[in-house]
Amino acid sequence: QLQLVESGGGLVQPGGSLRLSCVASGFTLDYYHIGWFRQAPGKGREGVSCISSSGGTTNYADSVKDRFTTSRDNAKNTVYLQLNSLKPEDTAVYYCAAVSRRVQAICLMTFRAYNFWGQGTQVTVSS
Repeated sequence: QLQLVESGGGLVQPGGSLRLSCVASGFTLDYYHIGWFRQAPGKGREGVSCISSSGGTTNYADSVKDRFTTSRDNAKNTVYLQLNSLKPEDTAVYYCAAVSRRVQAICLMTFRAYNFWGQGTQVTVSS
């Protein structure tokens, strides 16, 4: 069974940091691009970042550039999203998603490009 599981969310004060993890089971992440998305209450799903299967390419939404960093450890079958300098507007459920590099040549921040999704982890930024 192919599965992605996110963890690391929580409640943090503005300016704080969190590190989200996305662990794959049932398949090897080496061949997959990973996207991070978030959805705030009443809003659509927003692309946050993506990382290519090799880790050589990363992309970020303008709203999180210079604050968030995505990385991967293929030996651990895990992708990370480091969230720094958090703002209240970063509050959302964060999801990771995977798509095979055989299906898509590059990583994108378009949710329709991904076919495996985790269940999400809640990030709340509040004082």
